[in-house]
Parts: sequence; C-alpha cells; structure tokens
Amino acid sequence: MAQQESTWWRGAAIYQVYVRSFADGDGDGTGDLAGVRSRLPYLAELGIDAIWFNPWYPSPMDDGGYDVSDYRDIEPSFGSLAEAEKLIEEAHHLGIKIIIDIVPNHCSDVHPWFVAAVAAGRDSLERQRFWFRDGLGENGELPPNNWQSRFGGSAWTRVTEPDGSPGQWFLHLYSSRQPDLNWRNPAVHAEFADVLRFWFNRGVDGFRIDVADGLVKEDGLPDVADPNGRLPYSDLDGVHEIYREWRKIADSYPDKRVFVGEMWLPDPLRFAMYLRPDELHSAFNFDFLSCPWDATRLREVVDATLAAHAPVNAPATWVLSNHDVTRHVTRYGRTDTSFSFADRQHQAPTDRTLGERRARAAALLTLALPGGVYIYQGEELGLSEVEDLPDEVREDPVFKRTKGADIGRDGCRVPVPWSGAESPYGFNTTGAAPWLPQPANWASATVEAQTDDPSSMLELYRSALRLRHTETALGDGPLLWLDDLPAGVLAFSRDSSFACVVNLSGSAVALPPHLEVLLASGPLDGTDLPSDMAVWLRT
Repeated sequence: MAQQESTWWRGAAIYQVYVRSFADGDGDGTGDLAGVRSRLPYLAELGIDAIWFNPWYPSPMDDGGYDVSDYRDIEPSFGSLAEAEKLIEEAHHLGIKIIIDIVPNHCSDVHPWFVAAVAAGRDSLERQRFWFRDGLGENGELPPNNWQSRFGGSAWTRVTEPDGSPGQWFLHLYSSRQPDLNWRNPAVHAEFADVLRFWFNRGVDGFRIDVADGLVKEDGLPDVADPNGRLPYSDLDGVHEIYREWRKIADSYPDKRVFVGEMWLPDPLRFAMYLRPDELHSAFNFDFLSCPWDATRLREVVDATLAAHAPVNAPATWVLSNHDVTRHVTRYGRTDTSFSFADRQHQAPTDRTLGERRARAAALLTLALPGGVYIYQGEELGLSEVEDLPDEVREDPVFKRTKGADIGRDGCRVPVPWSGAESPYGFNTTGAAPWLPQPANWASATVEAQTDDPSSMLELYRSALRLRHTETALGDGPLLWLDDLPAGVLAFSRDSSFACVVNLSGSAVALPPHLEVLLASGPLDGTDLPSDMAVWLRT
C-alpha cells in the first residue's frame, strides 16, 4: 500500500479504541489512556496506520461518553489532558495517526450550557442553543411533536422552570440526558470551530463525526409523517454548510487533517454528497457492515459503494464491527447473517465455529477492497458478542429506555483479554474486576494465547496488515471483478499481480491460475478453496 503522506487516509487501516474497555493502566477496572499508552507497541506491531478513539471527554457516561460535558478536556477516569498530549506524541513517534470522536449533535445535560439554559428560563439566549419548545395540550403537558428517541420513547423531556412550575420541553434524539444542540444558532457554530482548533493544535490528525447527518432540523419541527420516509431531523441540506466551514479549518493546517462521517443513510447519492471535495474526507460504509454473508449481495454493495464514491473522488471505507453493533463473529454464525438495529437477533442460535471461519474470510475480503478499513478492538482476536451479561451490570441506555426489550450494545464493549487464564485476563495488573464482566472461556482468546500461533485470528490480521503495507496494489486504487469462477464466489484483482478470492458457496472451488498463495484464511484443500474461506494470490 503505497499511500502518500498527504492522502494517508485514503487507504489507511484504522483501529477503533473504546477506551473504557481497551486496557486499564491504573487498575481500577476501567480502561484509560495509561492503558492505551502501554499497548501502543502492540498496535504498531499489529500494523495499523491510525487509531480512532471513541469520546474521551469528561462525561457522566450515560451513553458511554457520547454525553459530553466538556469538549476540551479528558474524562478523569481515563486520565488527563497532559496524558492525552503525551499519547498523541508517542503514537506519532510510532507512525500512528490519531483520530478522535466529536459529538456535535448533542451534549450532556450537565454541560454548563445546558445547566445554564434550564436555569435561565423561557425566551433566554441560553435556551436558544438547544431546542426548547412549549408543549401541546391544555397545559403544555404533551410533547411538542411526535418525534421518537433512537433509544426508545419520546424524543422530548419536560423541565421544571426556575420557579418550580412545569416548564418547556427539550429535544433529545438519543438519551434524555443528551439534549440536542441547535445548529441554527451562531454560538454553536463558533463553539465547535474552536473545539476543532483546540484538538488540531494538540496534534490530533482527524475527527470522526458522530451523527454527522443529524445536526440540522427542519423549520417548525414538523411531525414525522412516515418513519420509513424522509425524516425532518436527518440529512437536511443545511448540514453541508457546517462541513464546508469545518473543512476550511482542517485545510488551514499545513499537514493533512481529516474528517470521517457517521451517517446511516439509505440513498448512496445523498451519502456521497457529504464527501464532496470541500466537505468530509470519508465516511463509514454501513451497507457493507449490515450485508449478509452472501456473494451476490456483497458484490452489489461493493459496486454501489464504489459507484457512489467515484463522482466525488472519495475513498470508500469498509467496516465489519464497531461499538454499536453485534460483533461479526457472532452475526456470521447465524442463519440470518445480516445486521439491523430493528432486530439485533439477541440470543439467536449461533454456530461459533462457522462464525469464526466466515469472519476470517471476511477479514481478507475487507482488507483487500479499495480504500480504507476500520478494525474494532478485539476483532483481531475473533471476539464474539457477549450476550449473557446479567441485567444488573448493563449500562447501555438502549437497555434502560426499552425496559430490556433491546438488551443494547454492552455485549460488544466487554473489556479486551490480553493474557492469563482468568478474568481480568491482563486487562489490568491489580486483578480488579473489569467494569463489564468477561466470559470465563476467554483464555484461548487472549493476545498472549494467540501470539505466534499461525492458526490464530490475531496472526491472520498481523499477516494481512503486513501485506497491506508491502503490496502496492492494496489500499486505495482500482478493482476489477474476475467473473470466470463458479456461482457463490467473489473474486477480484487489484492490479495485474494481486487477486482476492472468497468462496461463499457451499462447496470447494478450484483456485484460478496464480503464481503464489500470499495468504489464506485457513488451510487449503490442495489447489481448492474450501467453503467460507478467502485467499490472496500472486497472479
């Protein structure tokens, strides 16, 4: 992968760190920046190009840090601002870029702005930074409209006014402790422009933008007429003005700083609008993540993705798992291998062996596709979703707001196992219980157990990422489908010397002509590629 420094993101392999669950340096059961710093050599050896950090800001942790109370500091349980600066410096010394989350759609209800807004009362300047509205009904006892929170229930919560009377309602498209900011207010624009510069000035190389499509709301906040149609709080044209402002800030720095957007949008053309040359540099490809393990469907998604990105000359990005979705080792072991927030298939029967076999093949597929790739912590260890967490330890507001109907996302956030035969598996050295309990059968899943085991998921990822750096065809660039293979097989070349073949059919298939097998997701059957396996070939 021969990427120029100025366009490093176009083919980068970026590792997602959920700080709370990565490594615990101070031994209190919660992951922190000291833990991340201690594991930077591991990440460098793994072969990644950048780290994306989920929010590391001060937060009450009502939604895992996405309820930010101060955008210019570090959550005390994670460390300090000085330590973050040291981490950035150490990562850069190892050749690793740093991307951090920014959460511009909403903040925490303990953010000074929101505390001041509640205290200031109706018609105040402070309330204009948010979406405060009078309620409907005879005494304002009904929400201002029918919008629903994405975490369940109404998207409106009523406050008590300073004089003690029932008051206005505020909008929160997520938890009731995450009030939405009003991006029609110039003060909000100015605040986030300053936040971007604050972190850019400390060496951060880019931002992942949470809910990138949701910042602008339709005039008048009309009712949702059709929940399956266009939503009055998603993907409005005005959001693009914000990102043009942000892009100017990023481009004002001499070295390249980048943005990656999080947008779950059904229309690939609307999606691509965010990637125009004066807006975001890249965006997550959730159609690929959600796609079932099916050759036809996967090819359709790849084609649609590349076609949508081509007119704006933006790189595609590929992702299999993250902190919000069921881990793909588990998904791929089910009868229905797709992913949907509407039905997470909790507790659905899962063939763990089949899921891991497919996950190994999916890793080689993903790492061979054109563009960048994101790897969620533990993915390289083959971790599965922990679905049997006791209800009393679950912290996800999705679980709380749906009263357990949706058990939420805690199962993919269980702390990483590093070493040893029992919990905390090297997550810390004090033996303190991790903030979420780890399974009793994870001894074979640790970094220690998998290191130097040629059959392990970890060594597969290390080998693939090593080749990704040495093979000039990989990363950004063209793709050509190879169509002379049986049904159920995905095969493509990246240039005249490299091909990837993935067998999603039910039986072994003969490999196409090649000079050498560079890497296989499992043992080959002579010159045949068994079902649910992938191979990289020198052609």
